[in-house]
This record gives sequence, C-alpha cells and structure tokens, in this order.
Amino acid sequence: MPKATATAAKTLLTPADHTLILIDHQPQMAFATKSIDATLLRNNAALLASAARIFGVPTILTTVAEKSFSGPIFPEIKKALPDVVAIDRTTMNTWEDTRITDQVNTIGRSKIVVGGLWTSVCIVGPALSALEQGFELYVVGDACGDVSAEAHDRAMDRMVQAGARPMTSLQYLLELQRDWARSATYMPVVNVAQELGGAYGLGLVYAKSMFGGSEGGH
Repeated sequence: MPKATATAAKTLLTPADHTLILIDHQPQMAFATKSIDATLLRNNAALLASAARIFGVPTILTTVAEKSFSGPIFPEIKKALPDVVAIDRTTMNTWEDTRITDQVNTIGRSKIVVGGLWTSVCIVGPALSALEQGFELYVVGDACGDVSAEAHDRAMDRMVQAGARPMTSLQYLLELQRDWARSATYMPVVNVAQELGGAYGLGLVYAKSMFGGSEGGH
C-alpha cells in the first residue's frame, strides 16, 4: 500500500526547473491560423510571457523571416518581456538553429515548455528533437495554433505520443504559483489572472469587488 507524503509530483513545473521557448508568434503566421481565435491566441501568449516574467523563468523568443515575410513578434509578448531579444531564423525547426540550442545548453535546465505557430511544423520539430535528446517537453496547447483544427490536433497527438506533456496557459501560470501563501508572487499572479485569465479572472474581479478580497483559489 503506497504511503502519501506532502510532496509535489516531479512532473509539476517549478520556476527553477525549465526554459520557456515561444516560437513564431508573428502576424503572418497568425493570419492563416484557424484552430484558435487570433485574439485568444494573443491573450494566451501574453499570459505565458507574463508568467515567465513574474517567476523569472529564462525565456527564448524566436521569429522566422521577421523582416522579409512574417512580421514582428506579438506586441503583448514584447511588452511582457521587453529585455528579451528574439532570435530570427530561417529554419522551420527552431532546434536546428545552433543559437537556440546553445542558449538551452547555457541555461542548463532539463525541462522545456513550448508554444507557438504553427503546431504541426514549428512546434512539432523542436518538440520531437528535444524529446529525442532527453529533455522533458511540455506543450502549451492553447498558445499554439495551426491552419486547421485537424492540423493542430494531430500535431498535439503526435507530440503526446512521443512523450510530450500537454497543458494550457492558465495552467502554466497557476502551476508556477502552486501555493497562495507565496506572497512575493501572489499579487502579480492575481493581477495577470484578472487581466488575461478569462472567466477565471472575472471571478477574481468579482470576488474583490463584492467581498473586498483578492483570493486566488480555484
């Protein structure tokens, strides 16, 4: 009979155990994205970037053909992470650019969280590559998108079958906070959740307005 102990699962993310890579959140890539509404996609990407800022998670931003075709990274990401300079690539697979893998190695963390456009090309490539090389890989499904729901879903299936762990942007934020007694990040997390956390955020706004509190909770 197993014995319960008050310790978290090792597969749960912490601010100190992973690198976040946001890939090709750019206008031209978003124009053809049909699996998720563009406004929701931008919101979720901003939620990820804001969470990384709050918790000090090392973040790599990448673009593809920024000047010649795809345009600049979403302004919401740049606003949340103004000091992070995006690496502009020619490769579809981020992992095949040594500048990115060099940064991953320099950061030196065994878990990687990814989100971006498109799921079936620019996310599948680095996800499968990182998994083959022994990294633990998490894919933020609602911060990704593709030319159709079918393309996105099959790409997510392929990555999960290879060992990737799927999650959502709000889940990422709350998993890093984990305990509302962590006062240093409590209010920044609540503020981001209120702004970008959808119905959950509205619940926080309502609770604060009606009852004078700003409890996180779930």
